[in-house]
Amino acid sequence: MDKWELMRTRHSVRRYKNIPIEGEKLDALRKAVEEVNLEAGLHVQLFTEEPEAFDANAAHYGQFSGCRNYFAMVGPADADEKIGYYGEKLVLLAQELGLNTCWVALTFRKNRVVVDAAAGEKLHVVIALGYGEDSGRPHKSKSAADVSNVTELAPQWFKDGVEAALLAPTAVNQQKFTFTLKERQVRARTKLTFYGRMDLGIAKYHFELGAGKENFDWA
Repeated sequence: MDKWELMRTRHSVRRYKNIPIEGEKLDALRKAVEEVNLEAGLHVQLFTEEPEAFDANAAHYGQFSGCRNYFAMVGPADADEKIGYYGEKLVLLAQELGLNTCWVALTFRKNRVVVDAAAGEKLHVVIALGYGEDSGRPHKSKSAADVSNVTELAPQWFKDGVEAALLAPTAVNQQKFTFTLKERQVRARTKLTFYGRMDLGIAKYHFELGAGKENFDWA
């Protein structure tokens, strides 16, 4: 799949089949986690065949069922935007591997997730992972004009970046981010919501995929 197909077909999935993730796919996920941690200074950890966080033995827990695999997004306490950016990078890799995912902030058993965290680090969120019972559904979306200063005269790369950002998942589908273009400079901002900084990181990763990092600089 190309980047646009990945962004357009990836949706949140909460019900998973009891199918283990195969070795080659696991190897690719583990390698990606290592690269993310090295590049970003995070401490992301991959858990597989671990039912405790979502209580996979019960019919439902927090609207989830059958989830036994997840990324534990661990990093410095002030790394919310970075967690969002690099977490979405892992999400789209999983989509490319034929897996489904869901960002999960509250509806999991945090006290059952035993992570390795250094001083000053915390578990921000987890990302559920596996073979979904379905592929999820598209979320409702704002228009480009709602979240940017895009005009007919804006360069195509900016229009593409905003379109890609609107495909990004956000907490409760709020899409509180904005992108403003001035010459080559793009300013990304978010309203002060509980997971606003994390959502902004996710949206910025999508914007870069759509716009092309070579076309602009972050303000």
